[in-house]
Amino acid sequence: MSNLQADSFSEAARPPAFKTQSMKAPECFDETQPFKVRSLIQAFQLIFHNDRANFSQDREKVLYATSFLIGRAEKLIEHYLSNLTNQDQSYLLNSWTSSEYRLFTLFGDTNEGRKAEEELDSLRMKEGIHVSLYISYFRGLVSGIGEWGERALIHHFRKGFPSRILDQLASDPSRIDSLQDLLNITLELDTRYHERKRGRVVFKRSLDPQSQILLMLKVPKFKSKEEDEFSEEGQAPFLFVE
Repeated sequence: MSNLQADSFSEAARPPAFKTQSMKAPECFDETQPFKVRSLIQAFQLIFHNDRANFSQDREKVLYATSFLIGRAEKLIEHYLSNLTNQDQSYLLNSWTSSEYRLFTLFGDTNEGRKAEEELDSLRMKEGIHVSLYISYFRGLVSGIGEWGERALIHHFRKGFPSRILDQLASDPSRIDSLQDLLNITLELDTRYHERKRGRVVFKRSLDPQSQILLMLKVPKFKSKEEDEFSEEGQAPFLFVE
């Protein structure tokens, strides 16, 4: 490599002087971590979308991405960096789509799709967690598989629910016409569930210690004479929340 080519390579490989707005830079990547390729590419895409002024051209995107490659992954790009004057649109440095595809096919996890399908098939939502976390993980797995179709995705999304959600969905199946409908309805049901749960906790904490114990045991306490008179007037002196 000539001195001029070496200077061009060092300038291109050095991280850009500008900083993207409110975005954390990705970690450097080498060929020993194939499972990180997809998340690396997604991080680049978010940065490009968030800072369109600095990444309006494909070449700017490619040069920025190459500054995070090390090891054998860096060696892949050295040849192309030695010819920065090439303006051909099909040249790797001038096409982010080609660079993205090359990076994934050479260093990505070839079994990623199969692993994602297996995880999706065994995905279950544990009782007590928020459905928003389940949805986030579900979407992450779906992004790593091929085209399954709406009906198959709805089936796998539903089968991971705990009984409290499945029972409520079964009570009104007519509301679900698409996967997005199912996402919206389950979020609504889960929000109500956790709101009621928080309400019960607040109520229990507002009781005196004796009433809290009686509430847990569901044992009626002995009523005083005043409470007997109060009950006889047709009013309930105690409130028990299921």
